[in-house]
Amino acid sequence: MTRQDVNDEAPWTREEFEARLQALGSRYHIHHPFNVMLNTGKATPEQIRGWVANRFYYQINIPIKDAAILSNCPDRAVRRAWVQRILDHDGYGDDPGGIESWLRLAEAVGLSRERTESLEDLLPGVRFAVDAYVNFARRAPWQEAVCSSLTELFAPAIHKQRLASWPEHYPWIDRAGLHYFQSRVSIARRDVEFGLEFTLNHFRTRAAQERALEILKFKLDVLWQMNDAMALRYGTQL
Repeated sequence: MTRQDVNDEAPWTREEFEARLQALGSRYHIHHPFNVMLNTGKATPEQIRGWVANRFYYQINIPIKDAAILSNCPDRAVRRAWVQRILDHDGYGDDPGGIESWLRLAEAVGLSRERTESLEDLLPGVRFAVDAYVNFARRAPWQEAVCSSLTELFAPAIHKQRLASWPEHYPWIDRAGLHYFQSRVSIARRDVEFGLEFTLNHFRTRAAQERALEILKFKLDVLWQMNDAMALRYGTQL
């Protein structure tokens, strides 16, 4: 069957399209050996610190990615909803935001703010993956960039897993430093409701639905590659 044949087929129903998006959760980095190691208590302090230091680059680029989406989006209603994501990470008013929460996590695992913010420990593979995602958000149609956020479908599970396992496996980490994971459980659920509804409504032909799946696979690959780079540098013990 050629791609043209696929494109000419009838679109999936809304329920089947959502099911196909959800099924890609099998590719989420919760299943990566490096993440499995972290969440089953087998990681060393060095590996945990390496993960926190490298994920910080992803955290500081999230609002940049979201600002790129806003800059390309002419839909005021979408902008009004999407701008909250920037505030969630950069902070607003009395809320210090997710980046500040991540810096507190860094301190809780034994990293200084200065070292974390310097990106001294940033691996080339992690930088490449994150930059690829930001560049996609800048250059792709804004609707596709919105769709790429749908890895949030699978995010609450990974945050709950960390909250459940890290205090037991790593009692040396100050529990106050885990606030980022606690906050993201509810925020990710709110964000995914908007992103999923938008995707189901916008990508309505079979060709568009296939494209949405490709976009979500790309974002899942970004997250997987970040873990590949960290596993290569810090190793895994399973």
